[in-house]
Amino acid sequence: MRSSTNPWVVLVLICLAQFMVILDATIVNVALPSIQRDLGLSEANLQWIVNAYTLVFGGFLLLGGRAGDLVGRKRLFLVGLAIFTTASLLNGLAVSSGMLIGCRALQGLGAALVSPAALSIITTTFAEGAERAKALGVWAAIAVGGSAVGLVLGGLLTQAFSWPWIFFVNVPVGIVGFVLSLRLVPESKDEHAARAYDIAGAVTATAGLMSLVYAIVKASSAGWTSATTLGFGALAVVLLSAFVLIEQRSRAPLVRLSIFRTRSLTTANAVMLLVASGLFAMFFFNTLYIQRVLGYGPLKAGLAFLPFSAGIIVSAGLASQFAPRIGVRIVAAVGMIVTVVGMLWLVRLPVHGSYAVDVLPSILLTSLGMGAVFMPLTLVATTGLENEDQGLASGIFNTSQQIGGALGLAILTTVAASRTSAFGGSSPDALVHGFRWAFAGGAAFVFGALVVMLALLRREHVARIHVEAAQPVVANV
Repeated sequence: MRSSTNPWVVLVLICLAQFMVILDATIVNVALPSIQRDLGLSEANLQWIVNAYTLVFGGFLLLGGRAGDLVGRKRLFLVGLAIFTTASLLNGLAVSSGMLIGCRALQGLGAALVSPAALSIITTTFAEGAERAKALGVWAAIAVGGSAVGLVLGGLLTQAFSWPWIFFVNVPVGIVGFVLSLRLVPESKDEHAARAYDIAGAVTATAGLMSLVYAIVKASSAGWTSATTLGFGALAVVLLSAFVLIEQRSRAPLVRLSIFRTRSLTTANAVMLLVASGLFAMFFFNTLYIQRVLGYGPLKAGLAFLPFSAGIIVSAGLASQFAPRIGVRIVAAVGMIVTVVGMLWLVRLPVHGSYAVDVLPSILLTSLGMGAVFMPLTLVATTGLENEDQGLASGIFNTSQQIGGALGLAILTTVAASRTSAFGGSSPDALVHGFRWAFAGGAAFVFGALVVMLALLRREHVARIHVEAAQPVVANV
């Protein structure tokens, strides 16, 4: 279906919804102490305000991406936006820990429908080449920079009003986004898809991914060799293996497994998993250093990350200009090298450091690097595919990001805790010692991503991006 709507108006609406989803992943963090005090949560239950969202979000991304191809990307986007907005209202009205945790899970479901549908709407609205590169430059800035804005907004709303407002702020934005998207966003789907639905594949994929995410998020607290971690890890292997067997035999599979033969898609997802492993940990441990060691309050700590958003916006914009011209591999490689340098800057963090000298240079370098990584990787993950597979590709790409972030954080939290303990406990010296190891590990993940990309991705695998960029490109309107 073709629409007379300006494609850049569509991009604004889609990015508005995605910004809300990304914002919500971090906005809660600085409000956790206030929530714990008001609702009387135990330490064990407090972590589930974050984990419930992560678990459902990561578990349903693949299903959400493919469902958009089958039933309509706009339709699924609107359903997800409605669920997310309703859950945000219920979160703000929560009067018990059980209600808040349950509604956070519902919010994660809405986010899992919105994110892949939003990305696939962009890739089906803008043809490959310069125009899609520009659109994905905006997308990358929102996807990465929104996390830093969430820290600021969370601290501001919690300090100026109260913690329910970190959820209430989504409601008017969600309503406006829904009404305008209903009128202006074009519908698209796989017109050749079979009418049958792969229920068994959907169940095993979603349950397998949720089991995997649960095993990962519990590993750092329960231990990597605990019965919980090993049990859910084994369950994930069984369920995902069953999923593969089901897809091989299904006449109308949820996931067409042959899509993984596309070298650009498989490489982009492997690289994204490693990059996210390092980036999520950088955010987490930098926040701990700024608050626990430098003594910043929640709002001041959030403001300390604003340069990260600025750097992402600048570098994503530059990457969208240069990637189609000089090559997505070159731009992404430079971005990863800059990111590694930024993370290694943190390995030298002193106990009695300062933000301007010891933290800010790393934030600037890492943000400039990340903006130049996310945009090219998104281009690579969606190149060479027909429109009917864009939802599936978007779901896979988002899943790699979430699984990678959870896995990297769990591994590096374990490393930091063990090095802190070996250094003598919870003193500032011991904490910083553990943080240094975590930052070194994050840099190693990103360097590993660089090696994987250079080893597996060749120019011919991304040739379509450069061919289309060399020709006059008109968005699908």
